[in-house]
Amino acid sequence: MEIILKQDIPNLGYKNDLVKVKEGYARNYLIPKGMAILATASAKKVHEEVKRQKAYKEDKIRKEAETLAKALDGITLKIGAKAGTSGKIFGSVNAIQISQALKDQHRLDIDRKNIAVDGESIKEVGTHKASIDLHKDISVEISLDVTAE
Repeated sequence: MEIILKQDIPNLGYKNDLVKVKEGYARNYLIPKGMAILATASAKKVHEEVKRQKAYKEDKIRKEAETLAKALDGITLKIGAKAGTSGKIFGSVNAIQISQALKDQHRLDIDRKNIAVDGESIKEVGTHKASIDLHKDISVEISLDVTAE
């Protein structure tokens, strides 16, 4: 029996997959629990349309991420922080401040959750690296110049 999965099911398939299972498994477990629907002709047409729209959206998001990656390539951010004479920062520079600096200096709106700093935060004055994940397989590394104010 062919069914269309409505959610990810371990050892069977992922959401929106068209899979073949035994009739009893489908009728007694998957369909009543709302995990799958019967793959009728009309359901298959709807399934194909959903896949087509998902592919279009995914392609659009990927192109936007590639454009943003080109804009971020080679950027050096200058971030000022209060620091002592030994070069230690009072507090730290984290993803929130990096996101705000990108917005202020380059007019790029990057979510702080997509920014990863070596370690968890920056606690010393100097040059550091941060990576920005824009898409599943698109990430850019930027340079941070942390100076004492």
